[in-house]
Amino acid sequence: MNWNGVMGLAASVVRVGVCCLCLGGVASAQKPGEPITLNFVGAEIEAVARTMGVITGRTVVVDPRVRGVINLSSEKPQSPAAAYAQFLAALRLQGYTVVESSGIHKVVPEAEGKLQGSVVSVSPDNPAGNQIVTQIFRLDHESALNLVPVLRPLISPNNTINVNPGSNALVITDYADNLRRLGRIIAAMDMPNATDVEVIPLKHALASDLAPLVLRLTQTSSGPAVQGQVDNSFRTAIIAEPRSNTLIVRAANPARVALVRSLVDRLDMPTSDNASGNIHVVYLKNAEAVKLAATLRAAMASAGASGGNAAAIRPTIGGGAAAAAAAAAAAAAAASSSQAETGGQIQADPATNSLVITAPEPQYRQMRAVIDKLDAPRAQVFVESLIAEVNADKAAEFGIQWQGPIGQKGDGSIGLLGTNFNIGGTNIISLATGAVDGTSVPSSGLNVGVAGRANGVYFLG
Repeated sequence: MNWNGVMGLAASVVRVGVCCLCLGGVASAQKPGEPITLNFVGAEIEAVARTMGVITGRTVVVDPRVRGVINLSSEKPQSPAAAYAQFLAALRLQGYTVVESSGIHKVVPEAEGKLQGSVVSVSPDNPAGNQIVTQIFRLDHESALNLVPVLRPLISPNNTINVNPGSNALVITDYADNLRRLGRIIAAMDMPNATDVEVIPLKHALASDLAPLVLRLTQTSSGPAVQGQVDNSFRTAIIAEPRSNTLIVRAANPARVALVRSLVDRLDMPTSDNASGNIHVVYLKNAEAVKLAATLRAAMASAGASGGNAAAIRPTIGGGAAAAAAAAAAAAAAASSSQAETGGQIQADPATNSLVITAPEPQYRQMRAVIDKLDAPRAQVFVESLIAEVNADKAAEFGIQWQGPIGQKGDGSIGLLGTNFNIGGTNIISLATGAVDGTSVPSSGLNVGVAGRANGVYFLG
């Protein structure tokens, strides 16, 4: 007989009996609200859970998958609520949790806690503890999608975090004490991320020319972006306003605005003496330089002619015939000079599709505003085609042809069925006819044929 096995079994029975007696004694002697001293050593989780239910007056149900032993001890008596909190903490360390549903407290594996009807809250003031709670965080400024990679490592692996983009909200299921910590992190990060719109007037440079340059410089100076952690709402936005020749800037923080203003102040300088002066080059993106130059010349000529006519009409109000004649001559001269001048102000360079404009700064700004409006994308049609060449050369190099009757009546055939190439030199019918007449031979290479007989007549098959 194996005495070691017998003694081990007896010891196990004694230990279980003593544990049950202890638990029964605690349950019978405990009064509601009376402090209790915990001293569970190597006790089954199910037995301890039922004892805690008796102590706290809760109905406790244990999932069959919850197995193992637990150790609970306290140095001095404590309230039933504190003892229950210690019990929840010990369960959490072993991967189990307690979920309340309809007044029943269920001890389940942690991975099942979020599916067993946990408490749902929208208030940031949740009670701390080791109970699984689902909380909804609504964000006012920060994007919920941006916070997911930040918060995910702070949540238990068995619990979840989800995003509702429509309401910009986070739905997190985790332990109550951890949710309070996450709530403080979310509140600290959900702050306004953009300053007020800043308007920067320009004195010398052109807004439409300076805006893309400054935007490129600010984006480059921000450093390389980290993949998966970029939000377009944090990028610096710079828009040119041609009418007032100003830059409209929106940045994520005042430091970015100060950087943009510093760059603008350095670039908005008067033209040096050795520069091109009043000669400006405008590169077009969509319009044709030759056509646009003709349009601008016509617009400038009509504007000059209308100004000359107005100047010619004003002197006739108080003068005589001589004054009227002089005014008319001056108007004609002004019109002709205006035509010649505008024709020389705008020239097109077809090679680079650009305009060369010679004009003072105020007049150039006016023309540039017109150019920006006319140089707009045109309506386009996308046409995709595929050209394929099909021939029978490969069939002539290697292929199989056959011919044969499909029926017979008496001594005569009533039909033929077969295939043949459409190339004359390799057509089976042409080859058969030529073989009979002796006028053609098969193509070069290996040729194999089969001749069958039907109704006393041989045919190729």
